[in-house]
Amino acid sequence: MRYETVQTLKEEDFKRSTGVQRNTFEKMLEVVKKGLRDFGRPPKLSRADQLLMTLMYWREYRTEFHIGLTYGVSEATVCRTVKKVENVLIQSKQFHLPGKKALQPSDTVIEIVLVDVTEQPIERPKKGSAGIIVAKEASHPESTVGR
Repeated sequence: MRYETVQTLKEEDFKRSTGVQRNTFEKMLEVVKKGLRDFGRPPKLSRADQLLMTLMYWREYRTEFHIGLTYGVSEATVCRTVKKVENVLIQSKQFHLPGKKALQPSDTVIEIVLVDVTEQPIERPKKGSAGIIVAKEASHPESTVGR
């Protein structure tokens, strides 16, 4: 899915497909455009497509191989692009998740459940050597060869 396709979607469909609001995407795109340098050969994907590919990687948990097939690039290109976009967004400090303490407030009641999982012996029937030998003898008829 390319950016040209996604930008024509309604606001709610844009959020459903990318995982972020359109204005958040635009802010992220500005940061990516400022943070990534242009040098060497021009990239096959636009900056918007690179950001969209990174969001697809985060949101859909697709493999780099499958994303590469979607965008017509190699796995290595997907890996490099995702790393570059991630690093630029992290360095901007505008987009981050709340810390572990914010996710679990202190007023949360923690319930502890203990389960007894000690080993206990299982009673099994005793097998004598006589029972095994008799079973073997009974299952094999005596051969009459050589008598």
